[in-house]
Parts: sequence; C-alpha cells; structure tokens
Amino acid sequence: MQQDNRRIQLIKYLLDEGGYRSDIPNDVYSQKRLLRALFNVRHPLPVSKEFLLLQDEYLQEELKRKGVTDIDSLTPIAPDIYVWQGDITALRCDGIVNAANSQLLGCFCPNHGCIDNAIHTFAGVQLRLECARIMDAQGCGEPTGQAKITKAYNLPCKYVLHTVGPIVYGELTKELEDELASCYLACLKLADENSLQSVAFCCISTGEFHFPNERAAEIAIQTVKHYKQLTGSKIKIVFNVFKDKDYEIYTRLLG
Repeated sequence: MQQDNRRIQLIKYLLDEGGYRSDIPNDVYSQKRLLRALFNVRHPLPVSKEFLLLQDEYLQEELKRKGVTDIDSLTPIAPDIYVWQGDITALRCDGIVNAANSQLLGCFCPNHGCIDNAIHTFAGVQLRLECARIMDAQGCGEPTGQAKITKAYNLPCKYVLHTVGPIVYGELTKELEDELASCYLACLKLADENSLQSVAFCCISTGEFHFPNERAAEIAIQTVKHYKQLTGSKIKIVFNVFKDKDYEIYTRLLG
C-alpha cells in the first residue's frame, strides 16, 4: 500500500505542477502509465527535495520488484564480451549507453517505447536536469557520433553514456556507417577516461533510426574489438539486445 500511496502522491504533484486537469485512474496499470507520461513530458525545471525523496523511494522500490541483473552473473561469449537479452534499465554494471536525440534531454513522447524514454523514466527527473545543464553549457545540439556521460541516479548502473546515432532515411552510406562507428568509439573512450570497468551498449540507431540491424551489429562488434586490440583496454562490454532478431545476429557474429 505504501508504494501505491507514493505513486498517487507523485501523480498529484506532477499534475498540479503542470496545471493538468485529470482524474487519477483506480487501477495500478493505468496509474503507472499516467505517472510515466507525466515524467516524460516534464521539462527540466527545479524540483523540491520532498519530491525527489518521494520519487527516489518509489523508483528504487519499483526496481527492487522488477529485479536487477548483475554483469557478474553473465557468461561471456568472447573474452570480456557478453550478449544479453533483457531490460538495460535493470542491468547493474558501471555504465549503460543511451541512444539519445540531439537535444540530449530524453524522449518527451508519453509512454514511448524507445530506450531513451525508458532510461530517463527510471533514472528519475534528475537525469534530464543534468543533461539540460550539459546542453546549456555546450550551447548547441549534440553532434552525431559523439558522447556525453552523466550519473545514473535511480538506475542500478553508475553512469549513463549518451550518444546520438545516425538516422537512415534512404540508402545506407559509408558516411552513416562511419558515424555509427564513431558512436561506439566515443563511448569507449569516454568510459576509459572515467575508469569504467564495464559498459552495456544498446543497439544504437536501429529501430526508430532505421539503421539495418545486421550491419549495425557488424559495425558495433568490429569497432569494439578494434578499440580493445588497439588500446589494450580491459573494459567489459555487454551487447544488450531486446529483440530476438538482434540476439540471433549478435550471437551468430560473435559465436
């Protein structure tokens, strides 16, 4: 009951803050969707300590109920390389990679199924606030193929690495392939610069950005292997997949 009360209090706060007129649904599923939607559309504005405390308690309890997978429980498919099919927001490792947009503020579309939406939802509003500070200091959108690092807040990982992948509108070109490789390389360099021991990569630019899954996986694996060979980096790499198709591709290419 305590978790139900937290959820209702968070919804009331965000409805009042945004000036929204809405009844709170009676069922838990609809309440969770409403709360996520309110998180998604909230702009990076100052927030009270009381709200953050309540939000953090709620998100930590949700994570506990969902369950956490530790990287140490995974079996490598190659030296220091893993393929894992699961929810990246429930993976405990040093860093996870977010396929971000150029605003770097997360997905504002209510209840959208993209990884950017999920990461910002379950990290909490602090993540959007930190990203906003980074972007204000930068003064422009995040270029394709680069990366930024933030804290992870209520996620079980320590850090989030945000990278903007290329969008494929028509024919796949060498330039688009190079930009995707740059995403992986930028994240790897940033991870080593910050002494991360493990990083989980999502399937950058596939899905909403229409990069062909097979070619994206080839580029991801080639870039990671070449970086590790060139630098001698011992960083553990998890290729996190959600779809069965991507799991088949990565296990075949690595196996």
